[in-house]
Amino acid sequence: MAASKLDNIEACVFDAYGTLFDFNSATERCRDVLGDKADELSALWRMKQLQYTWLRGLMGKHQEFWQVTGDALDFSMDTMGIEDAGLRSRLMDCYMSIEAFPEVPAVLKKLKDAGLKTAILSNGSPRMLDGAVDATGTRDLFDALISVEEVGVFKPHPSVYELPSKHLGVAAGNIAFQSSNAWDAVAAGTFGMNVVWINRYGQRRERLTHDPDVEGTTLNDLLPALGL
Repeated sequence: MAASKLDNIEACVFDAYGTLFDFNSATERCRDVLGDKADELSALWRMKQLQYTWLRGLMGKHQEFWQVTGDALDFSMDTMGIEDAGLRSRLMDCYMSIEAFPEVPAVLKKLKDAGLKTAILSNGSPRMLDGAVDATGTRDLFDALISVEEVGVFKPHPSVYELPSKHLGVAAGNIAFQSSNAWDAVAAGTFGMNVVWINRYGQRRERLTHDPDVEGTTLNDLLPALGL
């Protein structure tokens, strides 16, 4: 973890997929059918999901993240030669009730006990975020579930990163933003938030506009940066 201390933090805002919730859990729960193809499908699905958000943003052709997620899955299954409508439906159901990473509930509770505001800021549609927090039992640990649907464009558009301040009444400079996606962390930092990059997947740093203030491997690494 890159040693750093975050000062004057009033709110902690989290990306959802890959940061709080394990997108690999959808294919993992279908490994009984997918077998050794589960990991490849998950990686391709995630890559196309993100690509479609960026392309739709650039083309000005927004669709809800649920539609994008389904389109990405269809592309991925087609690419891998998997034709199974029942499996497709099962995978989408699993994504709607996605699993949290193990440390998430305890970290969120620690933040709330410390008096910090908490929120999700996600590409996910409102019903997807509702499904995730209900499935993981974390709804009461958030002050706000913020979806890009409010502005009709996906991350990393700057208008997305304005939303937490509007919802929480906290200036960007007093927010700690956590994401496992290096590009998302860069965008939030460029906007003016304090950034904790949860580098769960051993990625290299992006060569863009902003380095993370703190780098860790799980959300547990956020706590010492806040003095908790």
